[in-house]
Amino acid sequence: MHELSIAAAIIERADELARADGTDAVSAVTVRVGELSGVVPDALDFAFEVARDGTALAAARLVVEQVPAQAYCGPCAEEFSVGMPPFFWCPRCDRPSTDLRSGRELEITGIEARR
Repeated sequence: MHELSIAAAIIERADELARADGTDAVSAVTVRVGELSGVVPDALDFAFEVARDGTALAAARLVVEQVPAQAYCGPCAEEFSVGMPPFFWCPRCDRPSTDLRSGRELEITGIEARR
């Protein structure tokens, strides 16, 4: 399960960011996970709970914001959902698209300090 190594990296980076901001107690970490990132949100949540034990984020929770995969069709200016499995064919003009606008994200977007 590669989510465990991702969770460990999130914990390490969140701890670094919190310490740089003068905080040593984190209550939540928010991450954006794209539909096509290859990360299963439920598996990441479970892995985070396992990986946080014994760290400075032992009491922190993970907040996962799922980002749907969206593509853009240049010829007709249509933005559309790609879905899973991904289908990069414009539903409006019936042409293929190579412009993926969202869906690959895997990023920390927020760290909440414990009060």
